[in-house]
Amino acid sequence: MSETGEGRAPASTRKGSREVHVNPAGQTALTLQRRLGHRFSQPGLLAEALTHRSALGGRTSGNTRGRSRSAPAVKGAGSNERLEFVGDRVLGLLMAEWLFQRFPDEQEGALGARHAHLVSRPVLAEIAAELDLAAALKIARHEEVAGIRELASVRADAMEAVLGALYLDAGLEAARKVIHELWESRIENAGKPHKEPKTLLQEYLLGRGEPLPHYELLSSTGPSHAPLFRVEARGCGMTGTGEAGSKRAAESLAATDLLRQLTGSGAGSDAETGPVPSAP
Repeated sequence: MSETGEGRAPASTRKGSREVHVNPAGQTALTLQRRLGHRFSQPGLLAEALTHRSALGGRTSGNTRGRSRSAPAVKGAGSNERLEFVGDRVLGLLMAEWLFQRFPDEQEGALGARHAHLVSRPVLAEIAAELDLAAALKIARHEEVAGIRELASVRADAMEAVLGALYLDAGLEAARKVIHELWESRIENAGKPHKEPKTLLQEYLLGRGEPLPHYELLSSTGPSHAPLFRVEARGCGMTGTGEAGSKRAAESLAATDLLRQLTGSGAGSDAETGPVPSAP
């Protein structure tokens, strides 16, 4: 099936397996700019921030237009990967500045924990979802079919890329304004940073004069590419168990299980747990 000429139709309406999808939900760059509260003076930066590497044709099967089109996708040129690199640094700097000013009595460790949470990929993906950012991404058809648009990692990467584009377009003050608006509720509602279940268990036991918890690997099964670890946590004469794809995550689940038994709650009577850590 033949392709249409350049400029005759938006990519989301073209036919053929080699075409790319742009804004399938109808979101335009102008809509996104309104949600951000910033009008780009260099719209090309925003367009690049919304271009997934697959849209450049580097991995599209059946693309026979020559090597020159695939090379940029491999190197990241033209996709949002370079802007993601910039956005990551901009967000890290401005978030550190903000936390330093907002919590003058907190020590470095507490500030670091807050910072790590607020710039984490899950939080970035949440904010991208609130902006409906994924709907504006330019993604290759074969990746569209595979559901890549819905991946949290893709949304998080795009969010960082947009922040990088914003900084390059208008500087730190503009980026600071948008970041403060998008993250304000999270800073205000976060309270104390979440603690890992193992930390909560240790604090619970020490606070009651008990020895530190003991962790034991009960079994390790499954193939090397998909192992399953079973760990037991012991404390106060009780045991908890956990199974996960990494020893660290299994220990976290075991600690959560033991805390549940010791306190009668999901993770401890006076604190919440964050998400179970993934495999290192």
